[in-house]
Amino acid sequence: MPKRKGITVSRQIMDSQLLHPEATGELTGLLSELIVAGKIISAEVNMAGLADILGQSGKTNVQGEEVQKLDVFANQTIKRRMEQCGYICVMASEEEDGVIPVLDGYEGKYTVAFDPLDGSSNIDVNVSIGTIFSVHKRISSGAQGTAEDLLQKGSRQVAAGYIIYGSSTMMVYTTGDGVHGFTLDPSVGEFFLSHPDIKIPRTSMYYSVNESYTNYWFDAMRSYIDYVKEIDPDSGRPMSLRYIGSLVADFHRNLIKGG
Repeated sequence: MPKRKGITVSRQIMDSQLLHPEATGELTGLLSELIVAGKIISAEVNMAGLADILGQSGKTNVQGEEVQKLDVFANQTIKRRMEQCGYICVMASEEEDGVIPVLDGYEGKYTVAFDPLDGSSNIDVNVSIGTIFSVHKRISSGAQGTAEDLLQKGSRQVAAGYIIYGSSTMMVYTTGDGVHGFTLDPSVGEFFLSHPDIKIPRTSMYYSVNESYTNYWFDAMRSYIDYVKEIDPDSGRPMSLRYIGSLVADFHRNLIKGG
């Protein structure tokens, strides 16, 4: 059905559910919990400088990165929403090693993997950061889920998206029926459809890459970057470099503007 600007993300999810007569409502419930978590994190991000939640926690995550205080808050917020929602059997976080079980008796048929706050090294300087999530159907039997439930192909995802916290908070997600963006109106606490049916522009004047890793690239990659920097008015080159260092922010710009 056509996507109408201004409808809420909850209404959009419900409308999508109606297209699938076999739907049980569990995926709708799971996405709703992620939306609530995003609203809570957004409010905390906006107050970070005033609430003494900036800076490092003194811990490192599984990637060996310094964990920021806001990372910890975001991670705990999503875990609390997920562990007893009844829609997932297991989860995984970029901040923790290994799988994270749900509470006994609350096991569901989905899994969720998430990065609670990507780009958190930029928190102290007000660069856009974001939450990334991926949802699969479980493949194991039994109650608690397993690592195999999480380690599935990306093509088997049933939902995926991100919430970006910047000049405004925006949720971009898909369940296979196009990619749609919703902007949070903090005055009413609701996400409204602002970017229906997003598609990456076919042409762009931008590229986004961390060129400090040039020495580690394959020759083909180095050749391509050299190519986009060459002066050639007929093809619109050189392209302009746009790189923030926050995956969600860089990807979001390229999704909207191309690149």
